[in-house]
Amino acid sequence: MSEAKWYVVHTYSGYENKVKANIEKTIENRHLEDQILEVRVPLQDVVEMKNGVAKSVQKKMFPGYVLLNMIMNDDTWYVVRNTRGVTGFVGPGSKPVPLTEAEMQPLGIHEESVQVDFEEGDMVVVTGGAWKDTTGVVSAINLPKQVVTINVELFGRETPVEISFAEIKKM
Repeated sequence: MSEAKWYVVHTYSGYENKVKANIEKTIENRHLEDQILEVRVPLQDVVEMKNGVAKSVQKKMFPGYVLLNMIMNDDTWYVVRNTRGVTGFVGPGSKPVPLTEAEMQPLGIHEESVQVDFEEGDMVVVTGGAWKDTTGVVSAINLPKQVVTINVELFGRETPVEISFAEIKKM
């Protein structure tokens, strides 16, 4: 008996959860629980900034892809390949290639990334803190620190100031 490995299938965009559900139903109906062990749509927590409000949402790490922990044989290949919404296995030609240990590593990690609705050059208004109601142009964005640098007028000249993402809003 060969060991189960992780494979990746490509799906129509937006069908990832449907494909997962369909494969799980087929596993149940055909009693393939010992051959297809897990079907996964990897998610990551992403903090989105909209109008100065941080909101944590879950997004698909790989839109259009579903991961399967399975023993590859003619039966399992056929079942997965012929699931509605699946366009094929990832690999050269029609030969599915299992993920390596190194490729699997980041999938277990719950990485948090930040998406913001402003960019360098945008005019923003400060909504809180010492600089409240000050407007400025974003000159730099520091995602890891979650701050922007804006130029404000201080004593008649432009001065760069770091402001938290939570305290600014795009104008």
